[in-house]
Amino acid sequence: MADFIKGLELNELFYNEVVASILKSYFPDLRYSAALIGWGSDVLGYDDAQSADHNWGVRFQLFLSEQDSEKYRKPINDALDEQLPSEFRGHPIAFQIAVNEDQRGVAVSDKHNIDVETVTEFFNRYLGCNPFGEIRAADWLTFSEHKLLAVTSGKVFCDGLEELEPIRQKFSYYPKDVWLYMLTAQWIKIFEAQAFIGRCGYVGDELGSTVIAARQVKNLMRLCFLIERKYAPYSKWFGTAFLQLDCAQELSPIFTQALQATEWKERQEFLAKAYETVARMHNALKITIPLKEKAAEYAGRKYLVVGDERFAEELRKALTSEEVKNIRHSLGSINQFIDSDDQLNNLFLCKKLRELYV
Repeated sequence: MADFIKGLELNELFYNEVVASILKSYFPDLRYSAALIGWGSDVLGYDDAQSADHNWGVRFQLFLSEQDSEKYRKPINDALDEQLPSEFRGHPIAFQIAVNEDQRGVAVSDKHNIDVETVTEFFNRYLGCNPFGEIRAADWLTFSEHKLLAVTSGKVFCDGLEELEPIRQKFSYYPKDVWLYMLTAQWIKIFEAQAFIGRCGYVGDELGSTVIAARQVKNLMRLCFLIERKYAPYSKWFGTAFLQLDCAQELSPIFTQALQATEWKERQEFLAKAYETVARMHNALKITIPLKEKAAEYAGRKYLVVGDERFAEELRKALTSEEVKNIRHSLGSINQFIDSDDQLNNLFLCKKLRELYV
């Protein structure tokens, strides 16, 4: 059994030690780019030995120019089929990509997993857009955030086309006004449920209070990604990625204590600390006037909240884009109100939802 090696490292070695020499020998004048981006835990750097049981291995994308694609795609695949070894560092070159998550085990096939395509084809297929065209607010707000992370993560092994790195920079994070709009929506989500933790507890519903607290923790974590301008991955890696944020060292223990609390008053005390911390983080951005950071009782009741609606109100004032100002709701991006990874991975659905923002 081969020793485990991180997928990005494995595939960069595979490109440099095997594929690059084949391409140089057969197509010495060909300009291309090579990278591992898109789907897969290896792209995010989260792969481990268990990842190797399915959809993991020797694979990457080989990008051709639009003018060379038709001429060279088949000859390149033929050359790779002929010249690639059967294994690299103990891992099979040809293996079957599982159709669904229930399939386990690496099934050997007769096809390598080097995807030969153009940059436009990849982005149309994976993100649903022309990467060289204008990306409007409605597009940004209906992209899967996990996919945005995936196309800007991974690694470019070679960018002979000089297209891939500029495009990855273009998608590196949301434009400012889209970001401000998403911050507005996230503060609204947090404010609307702050008092419910105490209200449920007051009537003896500790389970309901705990459920709302868990939702608030998730909402606060997503707000932290926004404040630190980092894309959030889908649910499997959401907590792992959160721990890499600058604020995680302070907030992670508070969130854990809030979730482990067995009584609502204790639970809301921990969440109040979290609200105050995130309010302080907001003020440090200096994108609005300084706003109150200290938790206080809600409407004379002993339910601790921070911020009332001023965070959202002041963020709206900071908007300058008419396109964003004209959005008739504060739902935020689809990632902020759809809680299904499968739906967010559905390009047809994401494109249909653009109608919400125009």
